[in-house]
Amino acid sequence: MRGSKGHLERPRVWFAALALAATALIAAGCGDDESDGGADSDEPITVGLSLPLTGEFSQPGKAAEQGYEVWRDTVNDEGGLLGRQVELIVRDDASDQNTVVADYNALIQKDDVDLLLGTFSSLLNLPASAAAERNRMLYIEPAGGAPEIFERDFQYGPFFTQQATADHQGDLFAEWVLALPENERPKTVAYAVLDDPFTVPVVDALRATFEEAGIETVYDETYPVSTSNFDSIANSVKSANPDMVVNGSQFEDGIGFRRSLTKVGFEPKILFQTNAPSFGKQYSDGVGVENTEGTFFAISHTPEADTPGNAEFVDAFEQEFGEPPAEDAADAYAAGQVLQAAVEGVGSIDDQLALADWLRENNVETILGPLEWEDTGAPIGEFLIGQWQNGNAEIVLPEDAATSDEIIAARPQAE
Repeated sequence: MRGSKGHLERPRVWFAALALAATALIAAGCGDDESDGGADSDEPITVGLSLPLTGEFSQPGKAAEQGYEVWRDTVNDEGGLLGRQVELIVRDDASDQNTVVADYNALIQKDDVDLLLGTFSSLLNLPASAAAERNRMLYIEPAGGAPEIFERDFQYGPFFTQQATADHQGDLFAEWVLALPENERPKTVAYAVLDDPFTVPVVDALRATFEEAGIETVYDETYPVSTSNFDSIANSVKSANPDMVVNGSQFEDGIGFRRSLTKVGFEPKILFQTNAPSFGKQYSDGVGVENTEGTFFAISHTPEADTPGNAEFVDAFEQEFGEPPAEDAADAYAAGQVLQAAVEGVGSIDDQLALADWLRENNVETILGPLEWEDTGAPIGEFLIGQWQNGNAEIVLPEDAATSDEIIAARPQAE
């Protein structure tokens, strides 16, 4: 494990788990060589997916399920997909890599679904997309931006329905930091990073940019998924006294780390966290709204975005669930939009490779904005940067998507 100022190799624990998942996949065997796209036209089109409805990722997993449900209802209310109603078949992968492989194999081989949609997190989409590839089925995933997902020369995906891969999600934030006046620009930075295939590339890219620009790393720690108490990490960060803190987090760990910073009485001038602050009220309730002010985060969607269909999506979501959609719900809805565009573009579900090739050759208008992909399925675009201001999560970068006309350059300091 990399410690303070150390440069030892990180334990990439997800690769060991992925190897186990791959073994399970091979043991399960592959599905039929051809999809049965010739089902009776009066029957619904079945879309199979597995989500972490329990376990570590249950919070975003449930939000993704809600987004998928709103997409299904929207499609069905508008006459269906290719004139057929859409039915979702959902399994719970319990936030486990081996379970997610078993789930997708069962969806394909036992439930005989027509199409697939992806799960949440790079950790789970790595093995899940391998199961789809082995079974020769298109795979579209809403939340899995680890670069290595797109380095496997797959034909059927995965296609990531956010604007950028993990290693580019902090680009605009880094540009903003380096453009600050000399007297405001941070001189030192501390990194606390969850050992996860999404968070690690985000922070690796930021670290490389900041080190090249001369911002000194004074603390660098990677913590395991099992970490539940962050007081010792927070105390170490406080002792290093950095101007800026970068926390590569998912949800619960991000809240835990932020609460520990408050507990030990340390407030960095600039705080950037991946994922956790994008959960809106769930984040502010977790850390205390008074502790959110000035926190930066990367985000793919905002309910206020002026993108085609977004207002209608937000209205439908609020009518169904009584609150604005979380980012992961919007990402899932966008994944459904991409799947729908491919099917309608090809005009059939018979040829899964034709669906994948259609996505490689076209862009798709979504509630996240227009999306397009490299041949690998990696998106070509620019992520949004948010900041908590006055108890609200605002978009501050890029300027043309901003919901606030200011950026707080320094967080309020504890007295």
